[in-house]
Amino acid sequence: MFLEQDPKEVTRILFQDFPVWMIVSFYMIGFLAIGVFLYGVWAQIRKYLRGVRSGAWSPFWPRFRQMIATVLSHRTIKRRAEAAGRKHAWIFYGFTLLFIGTSIITLDHDILKPLTGLEFWHGWFYLIFSVVMDVAGVALIAGLLYMMYRRKWLALPRLDYTRPDRSPGDPDYDRSFYRREDWAFLWTLIMIAATGFLLEASRLVWLQGDPSVWNYRWFSPVGAVIAWLMKGLGLGPDGAAGWRMGLWWFHGMLALLFIALTPYTKVKHIFTAMASLMARDPEAKRRMPVADVDGERIGFSLLTDFSDKYLVNVDACTKCGRCHEACPANASGYPLSPRDLVLSLRELANDTLSHARMPAGPIEVSGAEVNMIRPETLWSCRSCAACVEICPVGIEHLPMIVQMRRALVEAGEFDPMLQPTLKSLQKSGNSLGESKRKRPRWTKDLDFEIKDARKEPVDVLWYVGDYASFDPRSQKVTMAFARILHAAGIDFGILYEDEQTAGNDVRRVGEEGLFQALAEANIELLNSCEFTSIVTTDPHTYNTIRNEYPDFGGTYRIEHASAMLERLIREGTVPTPVSLNYRVTYHDPCHLGRINDGSEPPRQVLGRLGVDLVELRRSRDNSFCCGAGGGRIWLADPVEMKKPAELRAAEAAEIDGLEVLVVNCPKCLNMMEDGVKGTGNEGKFRVMELIELVHEAMGLTPGAVREDDEAGATERLATA
Repeated sequence: MFLEQDPKEVTRILFQDFPVWMIVSFYMIGFLAIGVFLYGVWAQIRKYLRGVRSGAWSPFWPRFRQMIATVLSHRTIKRRAEAAGRKHAWIFYGFTLLFIGTSIITLDHDILKPLTGLEFWHGWFYLIFSVVMDVAGVALIAGLLYMMYRRKWLALPRLDYTRPDRSPGDPDYDRSFYRREDWAFLWTLIMIAATGFLLEASRLVWLQGDPSVWNYRWFSPVGAVIAWLMKGLGLGPDGAAGWRMGLWWFHGMLALLFIALTPYTKVKHIFTAMASLMARDPEAKRRMPVADVDGERIGFSLLTDFSDKYLVNVDACTKCGRCHEACPANASGYPLSPRDLVLSLRELANDTLSHARMPAGPIEVSGAEVNMIRPETLWSCRSCAACVEICPVGIEHLPMIVQMRRALVEAGEFDPMLQPTLKSLQKSGNSLGESKRKRPRWTKDLDFEIKDARKEPVDVLWYVGDYASFDPRSQKVTMAFARILHAAGIDFGILYEDEQTAGNDVRRVGEEGLFQALAEANIELLNSCEFTSIVTTDPHTYNTIRNEYPDFGGTYRIEHASAMLERLIREGTVPTPVSLNYRVTYHDPCHLGRINDGSEPPRQVLGRLGVDLVELRRSRDNSFCCGAGGGRIWLADPVEMKKPAELRAAEAAEIDGLEVLVVNCPKCLNMMEDGVKGTGNEGKFRVMELIELVHEAMGLTPGAVREDDEAGATERLATA
């Protein structure tokens, strides 16, 4: 029968048979460890306070609750790594329970008992506590062993810390110390947990003659099994007493060392990751920070220009490599890894901001010195936001990259190939160097007129975009969309030669002043027109009007063309009488799918067209960028580099019997057609815009639409 003894006897005396000098020594070492820990915490906080105050943690309680929900659910860690996420949860919950258990012992023994005489660490509470601690220890060890297996035997490429942005001879090339730190972290936690079990077992063997201990040994199931093995190997009470004393000190010193070193090692990610998640901006992949273009400096040229939030971000990185794996620039051989960029900023901050005294001069971020971010690294970015989207701890790589680009542009240190484009944008409002008068020239090939939204009210204002207006291949798509809208009876118009680029890529290339000038001019123009909503075929235009123009007073209802088509088809406004019967795959544009959650409408359209849709290996929010974003479409790729579009085309070519690679963006169309040619797949399958498929299914050709004289409505012809 349980608890045959006095319940207060069923407990575990913390310092049983310890001489006074040992107890005093332990507490002195414990206070020293806590002191080292607290100083380290202050050093980290001081480092963060040396950045610009961001206010990113307000409002506090809603952000705190959201962070707790994310941490407890492990949802960001489980994404695209279910097994690792589950095992990390074992480690997290095992460690948390063991920490709480140790805190309960301290509360009982060192606070309540001496101050109030109250004790609760005995009887049923102690026994249940003992079972929970054993389960937590097993979960912790199992999770840690899996992580060891994952690092050593699975040897995942993303856990290889070889830098793409440095050469072997560079002084900051070697990052093997991170690998050593990872292994030290894993082994230290395993030894703490394992010695805890061995200590538990040694105590059971030592006190096997005490019924208040031995009769309740199975409430410490792991310890009881190990105790049984120890006894089987001939260990008696006297020998176990010696083992218990040695293990007690080893286990205790290891735990105190772990606590003391927490602010200085990887262990601090327990706290910095939570802070980073709490400060996370849910719009970080859609909307870049607004800069004061009249200020003394634009962007981040110095480390002290970074906000406290970003300094916490770089400390939160766990080096998991998910951003490294997702980055199209890194996959193509460019000198950019979002992880390595963050680690460089961390190392620079640790070297300069962590000490009591900061360096006398400015701490420059970009350059060729140790731990600086190389300009070519920054110009490699496609602004696809794959890094921001997948980061399990909420690091915002893209806004930091854009801020550093702004500083380079301000200093005139940008790729020379950008200069003609930026001049063209300033002069004519488009990136292709074309005259404004040519922007609406494509309308002349239509057999109907498109309204001028500057002069008369329209229901839908179509913001066409640069490539859709000027690029010959994209003009075919533009005309197809015009015919669809006309056939559907949509009252729409365009801005003709007054339209300018919306500025999405201008902003992401770092030209904030030009972006703001474009945005303000475009908003003024849009506000002078009468319309109900905006539509665009360009996801880049869609993103910046939807998410960034509101910061400048321009708030509009806007749809991407694919969402509009899905709605029109669903409502029956656009009939699709012909089943196309193509075997297709669909490439999600970054600015539509990942950045604006627009993955489903294009697939719903394809579903209504009767095609056989086979998904690419990477799709929806995990789509692989075509390489056009972030201004990279304006820069030539070095011949030795594998273009992201070529990698994407090769991925599409893996699909047996593929006939059409469907895209949904003028820039993707341009890049993917080049990618198909570059991989030798021209003639095996073709690249088509989603709009072109709808156009084909409707049977629309020039002249297939006529106006009804009596009703003034549009009749849709359903010829195959």
